[in-house]
Amino acid sequence: MRKGTRRFALWQADLDGGVCAVPEECVAFLRESDQVKVVLEHREFGLNATTQVFEAELRQDVEWQFTGLVWPPDLRPGAHVTVSWQAAKDEIVVRTAPLDEPIRVDGVAYYHEYDPRVVTRSFDAGKSNRGQALRAVRRVGRVFEDGSAVLAEAELPRHCGLGRGAKGAFLLKNALDQLIREGFLTRVDGSVDPSGYASYPAVEGQKTAGMLFYAPMVEPAPYPGDPDFDLLGDDAGAERREHWVSGFVRRLPPGAQPSERQVSLHEQIAEMPLAPGYTFVKKHHRGGSSEPPAGTSQVEIDKHAEPDQG
Repeated sequence: MRKGTRRFALWQADLDGGVCAVPEECVAFLRESDQVKVVLEHREFGLNATTQVFEAELRQDVEWQFTGLVWPPDLRPGAHVTVSWQAAKDEIVVRTAPLDEPIRVDGVAYYHEYDPRVVTRSFDAGKSNRGQALRAVRRVGRVFEDGSAVLAEAELPRHCGLGRGAKGAFLLKNALDQLIREGFLTRVDGSVDPSGYASYPAVEGQKTAGMLFYAPMVEPAPYPGDPDFDLLGDDAGAERREHWVSGFVRRLPPGAQPSERQVSLHEQIAEMPLAPGYTFVKKHHRGGSSEPPAGTSQVEIDKHAEPDQG
């Protein structure tokens, strides 16, 4: 085949390293070339058309890739690129595709089409206790096409790095309580197969298991020039200092329903009905530590670490 087109999702390592995957069809034709002309066609923030030309090298790491690229700063992990090659031309064309309207995914602004699964896996939730717990669900759990993820709650302690014993259980409980209160995680009932592979909703015949369900918060984002514009979005994937978060709407796990209180709160604040499949997370404090407060005794830690009864 003397031409090829492939679509790839960029990972953070691709953006940092200035590399791009190569369509297999062109490797045999280009592998002897010292340099390959790569043309990047991109719309900055999904608006202004730009063209950049790079003299790239073709190298094989785990897979063949072009090196020596400089990705635009408005591209995020998960962004899709289409790589096109024709033997009759002496160049590779790489294109991004703008979204119809920019969006924020958990506070990070996206201006171009992306793979939600890569976004979920790539997100840096920070090094706090809540960040480590959220990171485990997103990176170890089963991720679905829409970017949502589930992890059996029993698996969380060995993946989140908060330690063992009573203190580790106490820190994890605090972190989970905070993430559930903030609307990042929801407890649901799912199942696991004999190998431990998680399913949600539960699959008949499999062992039932309590799951932690994550769904990305997707909301409109401003364009450059708008008063609320920020190059990296409000949260940009990093831990922020303690702050208040306004109430917001978040998608529920399939089959779940919001409580009457959440429906009522949304109607009072937004003055409109809550859309099916969503809940309302009220204004709350975010960014505080989930470490035990200074002066907490080991007795208190042990008491809070005991499993709830009933």
